[in-house]
Amino acid sequence: MSMELVEQIPTLRARVATWRRADQRVALVPTMGNLHPGHLALVREAQRLADRVVVSIFVNPLQFGPSEDFGAYPRTLEQDRALLEAAGTHLLFAPPVAAVYPRGQAGQTRVEVPGISDILCGASRPGHFVGVATVVCKLFNMVQPDLAIFGEKDFQQLLVIRLMTQDLSLPVTIQGLATVREPDGLAMSSRNGYLTREERARAPALYQTLLRAGERLRAGVAIAEVERLAAEEIAAAGLGPDYCSVRRAGDLAPAGSEDRELVVLVAARLGRARLIDNLGVRR
Repeated sequence: MSMELVEQIPTLRARVATWRRADQRVALVPTMGNLHPGHLALVREAQRLADRVVVSIFVNPLQFGPSEDFGAYPRTLEQDRALLEAAGTHLLFAPPVAAVYPRGQAGQTRVEVPGISDILCGASRPGHFVGVATVVCKLFNMVQPDLAIFGEKDFQQLLVIRLMTQDLSLPVTIQGLATVREPDGLAMSSRNGYLTREERARAPALYQTLLRAGERLRAGVAIAEVERLAAEEIAAAGLGPDYCSVRRAGDLAPAGSEDRELVVLVAARLGRARLIDNLGVRR
Protein backbone atom coordinates (compact mmCIF):
# COMPACT_ATOMS: atom_id res chain seq x y z
CA MET A 1 0.00 0.00 0.00
CA SER A 2 1.43 3.41 -0.98
CA MET A 3 1.84 6.20 1.52
CA GLU A 4 -0.78 8.95 1.52
CA LEU A 5 0.25 12.62 1.58
CA VAL A 6 -2.25 14.83 3.41
CA GLU A 7 -2.08 18.60 3.86
CA GLN A 8 -5.43 19.48 5.44
CA ILE A 9 -6.81 18.55 8.86
CA PRO A 10 -10.27 17.28 7.79
CA THR A 11 -8.69 14.80 5.37
CA LEU A 12 -6.26 13.67 8.07
CA ARG A 13 -9.05 13.10 10.58
CA ALA A 14 -11.17 11.20 8.10
CA ARG A 15 -8.30 8.82 7.35
CA VAL A 16 -7.46 8.27 11.03
CA ALA A 17 -11.16 7.66 11.75
CA THR A 18 -11.18 4.71 9.33
CA TRP A 19 -8.26 3.19 11.24
CA ARG A 20 -10.05 3.77 14.52
CA ARG A 21 -13.13 1.96 13.27
CA ALA A 22 -10.88 -1.00 12.46
CA ASP A 23 -9.54 -0.85 16.05
CA GLN A 24 -6.03 -0.05 14.85
CA ARG A 25 -3.40 1.58 17.06
CA VAL A 26 -1.99 4.85 15.67
CA ALA A 27 1.50 6.27 16.25
CA LEU A 28 2.70 9.78 15.41
CA VAL A 29 6.29 10.81 14.64
CA PRO A 30 6.46 14.63 14.61
CA THR A 31 9.34 16.10 12.57
CA MET A 32 10.41 19.29 10.84
CA GLY A 33 11.57 17.34 7.79
CA ASN A 34 15.03 17.17 6.21
CA LEU A 35 15.01 13.59 7.42
CA HIS A 36 18.04 11.51 8.36
CA PRO A 37 18.50 7.94 9.69
CA GLY A 38 17.64 9.11 13.21
CA HIS A 39 14.16 10.06 12.05
CA LEU A 40 13.78 6.75 10.26
CA ALA A 41 14.68 4.95 13.49
CA LEU A 42 11.72 6.73 15.08
CA VAL A 43 9.51 5.49 12.25
CA ARG A 44 10.69 1.91 12.78
CA GLU A 45 9.95 2.16 16.49
CA ALA A 46 6.48 3.51 15.68
CA GLN A 47 5.88 0.57 13.36
CA ARG A 48 6.89 -1.82 16.14
CA LEU A 49 4.44 -0.30 18.59
CA ALA A 50 1.43 0.52 16.40
CA ASP A 51 -0.62 -0.65 13.43
CA ARG A 52 -0.54 2.69 11.59
CA VAL A 53 2.20 5.31 11.45
CA VAL A 54 1.67 9.01 10.77
CA VAL A 55 4.73 11.21 10.24
CA SER A 56 4.22 14.96 10.33
CA ILE A 57 6.54 17.40 8.59
CA PHE A 58 6.05 20.99 9.67
CA VAL A 59 8.72 23.65 10.08
CA ASN A 60 7.08 25.40 13.01
CA PRO A 61 7.64 29.18 12.93
CA LEU A 62 6.42 29.55 16.51
CA GLN A 63 9.51 27.84 17.95
CA PHE A 64 12.07 29.98 16.10
CA GLY A 65 13.39 33.22 17.55
CA PRO A 66 13.61 36.38 15.40
CA SER A 67 17.35 35.90 14.73
CA GLU A 68 17.18 32.12 14.21
CA ASP A 69 17.19 30.02 11.06
CA PHE A 70 13.49 29.63 10.21
CA GLY A 71 13.94 30.97 6.68
CA ALA A 72 17.10 28.96 6.04
CA TYR A 73 15.92 25.72 7.66
CA PRO A 74 16.22 23.02 4.95
CA ARG A 75 12.93 21.99 3.39
CA THR A 76 13.28 18.74 1.42
CA LEU A 77 9.72 17.45 1.13
CA GLU A 78 10.11 15.33 -1.99
CA GLN A 79 13.25 13.63 -0.68
CA ASP A 80 11.59 13.10 2.71
CA ARG A 81 8.48 11.72 1.06
CA ALA A 82 10.50 9.10 -0.80
CA LEU A 83 12.35 8.06 2.37
CA LEU A 84 9.14 7.72 4.36
CA GLU A 85 7.37 5.74 1.65
CA ALA A 86 10.33 3.35 1.41
CA ALA A 87 10.23 2.99 5.19
CA GLY A 88 6.59 1.90 5.15
CA THR A 89 4.97 5.01 6.61
CA HIS A 90 1.20 4.98 6.15
CA LEU A 91 0.47 8.70 6.08
CA LEU A 92 2.59 11.85 5.73
CA PHE A 93 0.90 14.93 7.19
CA ALA A 94 2.54 18.08 5.77
CA PRO A 95 0.23 20.99 6.55
CA PRO A 96 0.81 24.57 5.39
CA VAL A 97 1.33 27.21 8.08
CA ALA A 98 -2.19 28.55 7.47
CA ALA A 99 -3.71 25.18 8.39
CA VAL A 100 -1.83 25.05 11.69
CA TYR A 101 -2.19 28.74 12.61
CA PRO A 102 -5.34 29.91 10.82
CA ARG A 103 -5.55 33.09 12.91
CA GLY A 104 -1.85 33.80 12.56
CA GLN A 105 0.87 33.34 15.14
CA ALA A 106 0.13 36.50 17.10
CA GLY A 107 -3.42 35.39 17.88
CA GLN A 108 -2.58 31.74 18.53
CA THR A 109 -3.46 30.23 21.91
CA ARG A 110 -0.20 29.02 23.42
CA VAL A 111 0.78 26.15 25.66
CA GLU A 112 3.47 26.73 28.27
CA VAL A 113 5.12 24.24 30.61
CA PRO A 114 6.57 26.56 33.28
CA GLY A 115 9.94 26.11 34.90
CA ILE A 116 11.48 23.42 32.71
CA SER A 117 10.89 25.55 29.60
CA ASP A 118 13.05 28.41 30.90
CA ILE A 119 16.33 26.61 31.64
CA LEU A 120 19.18 25.30 29.47
CA CYS A 121 18.00 25.61 25.83
CA GLY A 122 15.01 27.61 27.06
CA ALA A 123 17.32 30.23 28.58
CA SER A 124 19.29 30.47 25.34
CA ARG A 125 16.20 30.44 23.13
CA PRO A 126 13.41 32.36 24.96
CA GLY A 127 9.95 31.20 23.89
CA HIS A 128 11.29 28.16 22.05
CA PHE A 129 9.57 25.55 24.21
CA VAL A 130 6.30 27.46 24.19
CA GLY A 131 6.40 27.07 20.42
CA VAL A 132 7.27 23.39 20.73
CA ALA A 133 4.59 22.62 23.32
CA THR A 134 1.97 24.53 21.35
CA VAL A 135 2.60 22.81 18.04
CA VAL A 136 2.92 19.34 19.56
CA CYS A 137 -0.33 19.85 21.48
CA LYS A 138 -2.01 20.90 18.24
CA LEU A 139 -0.58 17.90 16.38
CA PHE A 140 -1.86 15.57 19.10
CA ASN A 141 -5.32 17.07 18.71
CA MET A 142 -5.17 16.89 14.92
CA VAL A 143 -3.90 13.31 14.65
CA GLN A 144 -5.26 11.96 17.96
CA PRO A 145 -2.60 9.23 18.13
CA ASP A 146 -2.36 6.52 20.76
CA LEU A 147 1.37 7.17 21.09
CA ALA A 148 4.06 9.53 19.83
CA ILE A 149 7.77 8.86 19.39
CA PHE A 150 10.52 11.41 20.11
CA GLY A 151 14.30 11.16 20.07
CA GLU A 152 16.25 11.49 23.29
CA LYS A 153 18.81 13.79 21.62
CA ASP A 154 16.37 16.60 22.38
CA PHE A 155 16.18 15.49 26.01
CA GLN A 156 14.74 18.71 27.41
CA GLN A 157 12.11 18.78 24.67
CA LEU A 158 11.13 15.20 25.52
CA LEU A 159 10.57 16.12 29.18
CA VAL A 160 8.62 19.26 28.23
CA ILE A 161 6.31 17.17 26.04
CA ARG A 162 5.88 14.49 28.71
CA LEU A 163 4.89 17.10 31.29
CA MET A 164 2.54 18.86 28.89
CA THR A 165 0.85 15.57 28.04
CA GLN A 166 0.43 14.69 31.73
CA ASP A 167 -0.72 18.15 32.80
CA LEU A 168 -3.34 18.43 30.04
CA SER A 169 -4.51 14.81 30.53
CA LEU A 170 -3.90 14.01 26.87
CA PRO A 171 -4.50 10.34 26.07
CA VAL A 172 -1.15 9.92 24.30
CA THR A 173 1.73 7.69 25.42
CA ILE A 174 5.09 9.43 24.95
CA GLN A 175 7.88 7.09 23.87
CA GLY A 176 11.53 8.18 23.84
CA LEU A 177 14.14 6.56 21.60
CA ALA A 178 17.90 6.58 22.19
CA THR A 179 19.96 9.08 20.21
CA VAL A 180 21.12 7.80 16.82
CA ARG A 181 24.75 8.67 16.17
CA GLU A 182 27.19 8.84 13.29
CA PRO A 183 30.07 6.32 13.43
CA ASP A 184 32.27 8.97 15.11
CA GLY A 185 29.68 9.64 17.80
CA LEU A 186 28.12 12.87 16.53
CA ALA A 187 24.40 12.90 17.26
CA MET A 188 22.41 12.92 14.03
CA SER A 189 20.65 16.23 13.43
CA SER A 190 19.19 18.06 10.47
CA ARG A 191 21.36 21.05 11.40
CA ASN A 192 24.54 19.02 10.92
CA GLY A 193 24.11 19.92 7.26
CA TYR A 194 25.18 23.47 8.13
CA LEU A 195 28.69 22.27 9.07
CA THR A 196 31.62 22.80 6.74
CA ARG A 197 34.02 19.90 6.25
CA GLU A 198 36.43 21.38 8.81
CA GLU A 199 33.63 22.00 11.32
CA ARG A 200 32.28 18.50 10.82
CA ALA A 201 35.69 17.12 11.78
CA ARG A 202 35.56 19.04 15.06
CA ALA A 203 31.96 18.27 15.95
CA PRO A 204 32.47 14.79 17.51
CA ALA A 205 34.36 16.51 20.36
CA LEU A 206 30.94 17.25 21.88
CA TYR A 207 30.17 13.57 22.42
CA GLN A 208 33.72 12.80 23.54
CA THR A 209 33.34 15.50 26.18
CA LEU A 210 30.11 13.88 27.36
CA LEU A 211 31.80 10.49 27.68
CA ARG A 212 34.60 11.97 29.80
CA ALA A 213 32.06 13.83 31.94
CA GLY A 214 30.23 10.58 32.57
CA GLU A 215 33.46 8.86 33.60
CA ARG A 216 34.27 11.66 36.03
CA LEU A 217 30.82 11.58 37.61
CA ARG A 218 31.05 7.83 38.13
CA ALA A 219 34.51 8.33 39.64
CA GLY A 220 33.11 10.76 42.21
CA VAL A 221 34.38 14.07 40.79
CA ALA A 222 32.32 17.02 42.05
CA ILE A 223 29.54 18.15 39.72
CA ALA A 224 30.77 21.75 39.48
CA GLU A 225 34.21 20.49 38.46
CA VAL A 226 32.72 18.13 35.86
CA GLU A 227 30.79 21.04 34.35
CA ARG A 228 33.85 23.33 34.35
CA LEU A 229 36.09 20.76 32.67
CA ALA A 230 33.44 19.98 30.05
CA ALA A 231 33.10 23.64 29.09
CA GLU A 232 36.88 23.97 28.84
CA GLU A 233 37.19 20.89 26.65
CA ILE A 234 34.44 22.02 24.29
CA ALA A 235 36.10 25.43 23.91
CA ALA A 236 39.52 23.83 23.40
CA ALA A 237 38.08 21.78 20.52
CA GLY A 238 37.08 24.99 18.73
CA LEU A 239 33.37 25.03 19.62
CA GLY A 240 31.59 27.84 21.45
CA PRO A 241 30.01 26.33 24.57
CA ASP A 242 26.52 27.56 25.41
CA TYR A 243 26.06 25.40 28.49
CA CYS A 244 27.44 22.23 30.10
CA SER A 245 25.16 21.11 32.89
CA VAL A 246 24.65 18.05 35.07
CA ARG A 247 20.99 17.62 36.00
CA ARG A 248 18.66 15.10 37.59
CA ALA A 249 17.42 12.89 34.79
CA GLY A 250 13.81 12.83 35.96
CA ASP A 251 13.06 16.56 36.02
CA LEU A 252 16.24 18.45 34.99
CA ALA A 253 16.56 20.03 38.43
CA PRO A 254 20.16 20.83 39.44
CA ALA A 255 21.80 17.59 40.55
CA GLY A 256 23.16 17.11 44.05
CA SER A 257 25.66 14.69 45.52
CA GLU A 258 22.84 12.37 46.62
CA ASP A 259 21.30 12.03 43.16
CA ARG A 260 22.04 8.81 41.29
CA GLU A 261 20.18 9.13 37.95
CA LEU A 262 21.81 12.01 36.11
CA VAL A 263 21.98 13.47 32.65
CA VAL A 264 24.80 15.62 31.31
CA LEU A 265 23.51 18.15 28.78
CA VAL A 266 25.63 20.28 26.47
CA ALA A 267 25.00 22.86 23.78
CA ALA A 268 27.61 24.57 21.65
CA ARG A 269 27.88 26.67 18.53
CA LEU A 270 30.00 25.62 15.60
CA GLY A 271 29.84 27.88 12.57
CA ARG A 272 26.18 28.26 11.58
CA ALA A 273 25.09 25.27 13.65
CA ARG A 274 23.98 25.07 17.26
CA LEU A 275 24.64 21.50 18.38
CA ILE A 276 23.06 19.82 21.40
CA ASP A 277 23.69 16.44 22.97
CA ASN A 278 23.30 14.62 26.27
CA LEU A 279 24.36 11.50 28.11
CA GLY A 280 22.54 9.62 30.84
CA VAL A 281 24.75 8.64 33.80
CA ARG A 282 23.94 6.32 36.69
CA ARG A 283 26.30 6.53 39.62
